[in-house]
Amino acid sequence: MAAAAGDARGAALGARPGLGAAAAAEARFISSAKGKGLFATRSIRKGEAVFVEKPVVSSQFLWNALYNYRACDHCLRALETAEENAQRLLGRSSLVLPHPEQCSIRKDLHQQCPRCQVTYCSAECRQAALEQYHQVLCLGPSRDDPTHPLNKLQEAWRNMHYPPETSSIMLMARMVATVKQAKDKDWWIKAFSQFCSKTANEEEEIAHKLLGDKFKGQLELLRLLFTEALYDEQLSRWFTPEGFRSLFALVGTNGQGIGTSSLSQWVHACDALDLPMLQREELDAFIDQLYKDIEKESGEFLNCEGSGLYMLQSCCNHSCIPNAETSFPDNNFLLHLTALEDIEAGEEICISYLDCCQRERSRHSRNKILRENYLFTCSCPKCLAQADDPDVTSDEEEEAEGETDDAELEDEMTDV
Repeated sequence: MAAAAGDARGAALGARPGLGAAAAAEARFISSAKGKGLFATRSIRKGEAVFVEKPVVSSQFLWNALYNYRACDHCLRALETAEENAQRLLGRSSLVLPHPEQCSIRKDLHQQCPRCQVTYCSAECRQAALEQYHQVLCLGPSRDDPTHPLNKLQEAWRNMHYPPETSSIMLMARMVATVKQAKDKDWWIKAFSQFCSKTANEEEEIAHKLLGDKFKGQLELLRLLFTEALYDEQLSRWFTPEGFRSLFALVGTNGQGIGTSSLSQWVHACDALDLPMLQREELDAFIDQLYKDIEKESGEFLNCEGSGLYMLQSCCNHSCIPNAETSFPDNNFLLHLTALEDIEAGEEICISYLDCCQRERSRHSRNKILRENYLFTCSCPKCLAQADDPDVTSDEEEEAEGETDDAELEDEMTDV
């Protein structure tokens, strides 16, 4: 995660979502089968920011918050200092980080809601949350009351959706709360309706993926708890079985993962230090060993994590050879879309829904993952070029290679 280029707290201001920088792209309708896509409105150079976007709504994952990954309740900025972050992940309170001045966390700016004590990174974020959704969702003195409808809803979700997390019921709760608080309710309802929708069968597949084999009963339980906590007459369709399933699928399909880390910010700031060679080597060795030790203690769960809905980013289609990628270099929910190669005006801008390792797997393996998680088969240039490859997964290929290696080893042993 890259270091912040200046302080981005001001971007949290304002209730409506928007672009933090002039966009070099626009959404266009492609076809009924493919829906919308994102296209360059001018030439974009490799490494250039296509746009910086604020989410319509976002929320930290519930298990992530429960396990003390402390983040701003509005923008998800990490709240721990880099040293506190490393100490917790390492399980070693005596750890001292060199160059503490490179930590960007400003604890003197942190504020809490005076009623429910949730924490924000700044007065701006506290005010933005209050104006958009927090008046409806503030638990006040009931924050630790397990019988409060919102707490019952969150506990039910945690019992259905375990780490590694990919979504949160509170993203849906903030959607409802945003509309309930809004003066222009129709604007927000229209904004949410612009996100990709699915057929009834596809919606069920998404619910199955998120909740498991008992998803129908669990989805109904969530709907009843959701209704008890948040029902609103103007949004009555969202609380019907069909409407709730559609809302659930909307979040499952369009939610973009967000990751923030004060330790990562500190590391990148240290990387930029101009140090004598010996000091540079010592610092690099310290950081390398720190991450190895953290991996042993905490595994892959290093970041404050959540998800958000982004209007423009959600229009980006997938390619196994993407020409752009998303990142969160400001240590908050501001999404940066950056060009991975030169993009010409009128060219479609694509990201990858797969990680680097998944993109290197066979066409059959890649499409298996895409069908299971996003309900489509990829037809990007890479997949079309590999269309005649055998329909076996990478795992099956590896097993076959392993059998060949074993056979060769037996032959060698026989020869001896």
